[in-house]
Amino acid sequence: MSHLSILPTVLDDAESLIASLRALGLQPCRGGVVAGFGGEQQAVEVSVQLADGHRLGWQRQRDGALALVADLQRIARSTALQRLLERVTRSYAAHAALRQAAQDTALSSAEVLLHA
Repeated sequence: MSHLSILPTVLDDAESLIASLRALGLQPCRGGVVAGFGGEQQAVEVSVQLADGHRLGWQRQRDGALALVADLQRIARSTALQRLLERVTRSYAAHAALRQAAQDTALSSAEVLLHA
């Protein structure tokens, strides 16, 4: 029997997370609910439905981080899902760095291109 787990991450910027998910061809939405076995549900700040019909979500924690809400047993068994999460993390890091650089006045005239 599987259930939803809340996994800590280093992600803390919902806008960068949404941008990174879109860059990977996914269609994230703000808010939503991730459902688990037996009617278990967790409200999330960002969610995305995968091609196989399962949903991943990110829930804001007290420390400001966005924790991943997912079926831990399913993630552990799926190398494709593990690769997707690795790609999301890399894409997030790039988008967060670009957002931060855009706010830096010393870099305001720099042009940076991001390739997925």
